[in-house]
Amino acid sequence: MSFYTLTISTCNPLFQTFNNRFCPIKTYHSLQPCNNSSHNNVGRSFSSNPCFNISSNKSANKRSSSCDFKLRSSSSSSSAADVPESINGSTDANERVRILQLGSMFAIWYLLNIYFNIFNKQVLKVYPFPATVTAFQSGCGTLLIILMWALNLHPLPKINTSQLRAIFLLAIGHTAGNLLTNISLGKVAVSFTHTIKAMEPFFTVLLSLLFFGERPTLWVVSSLVPIVAGVALASFTEVSFNWIGFGSAMASNVTNQTRNVFSKKLMVKKESLDNINLFSIITVISFLLLAPTAVILEGVKFSPSYFQSAASQGLDVRKLCVRALLSGFCFHTYQQVSYMILQMVSPVTHAVGNSVKRVVVIVSSVIFFQTPVSPINSLGTALALAGVFLYSRAKRIKPKDA
Repeated sequence: MSFYTLTISTCNPLFQTFNNRFCPIKTYHSLQPCNNSSHNNVGRSFSSNPCFNISSNKSANKRSSSCDFKLRSSSSSSSAADVPESINGSTDANERVRILQLGSMFAIWYLLNIYFNIFNKQVLKVYPFPATVTAFQSGCGTLLIILMWALNLHPLPKINTSQLRAIFLLAIGHTAGNLLTNISLGKVAVSFTHTIKAMEPFFTVLLSLLFFGERPTLWVVSSLVPIVAGVALASFTEVSFNWIGFGSAMASNVTNQTRNVFSKKLMVKKESLDNINLFSIITVISFLLLAPTAVILEGVKFSPSYFQSAASQGLDVRKLCVRALLSGFCFHTYQQVSYMILQMVSPVTHAVGNSVKRVVVIVSSVIFFQTPVSPINSLGTALALAGVFLYSRAKRIKPKDA
């Protein structure tokens, strides 16, 4: 459909005479660009050009001036109705790209997590010093960050005192969460640690309520019941149950979700850092905190006698170092991807994705380490994961306005 604009190019006193015979305002709605036969008095003056000149023949014979009316049609083939379609098409394409990008990041996050848990468990099994291992992993991440900044792969961060203070608090939670997780992985099976950590949505809701006053709906609260019940059932029937492993995994839920919720609040501020530099600074601070902590808690454990002890348990020094390096690389990269995802989604969605990751890690670790799992234990794990699914569905239900 073509649209036309009617404009008056000149107006002189003769227009008054012409207006009595032909009023453009009155006749405007009856103008048709291709149907000249329906306007006997005017149609003879129409040309095939998109700009039409309509003039009074008598006035043209008496005077040189005229009243010209230009009727312009849009030269573009797209009409007003086509504009929303093009916008919608571009929006749909951008949304598909974003979904594909987010899906790829989730897949990389899960894959790196699988390898990290396998390599990390192999190291902790023969080298039972979680603080030293965690410090080494943070050191690997710090080295990668320094190389990134030195090679100008990412710009150096510019932070002020208030930002550094807030980031330092996040780094404390980050450090404690990673250390507690490694303590749990060294004491119990990988599958049991991640079953306990399936309660992260519970702590996300609790912390959001306590710190930001975000009240959950009844559906959300109801979905947390099977999560808690499933973790409890799995804990009672876990063959490798250990109170230190259970308590450290539960404590890591609190610290990690505190970090996630507050890091999301920090990133939405205009003066905040981008996610890469934010996580990089947290990693460097974490290493600076962990290095002395490991020495205080465990002493210096890089002597040959400790490596020989690991070799006597089936993992020689070369394999131990390779697996430690791989676990450090996967440790840094999977958390970097996690922070990138966190900036794209809400903390609750991130927690749900983290819980889905538990399923992948639990299944892969059970298969790789051939962990014995009883039917009741499997039921508890399945119940907790089903609660996570219900939780994700409940979060999509918008509360009715009071």
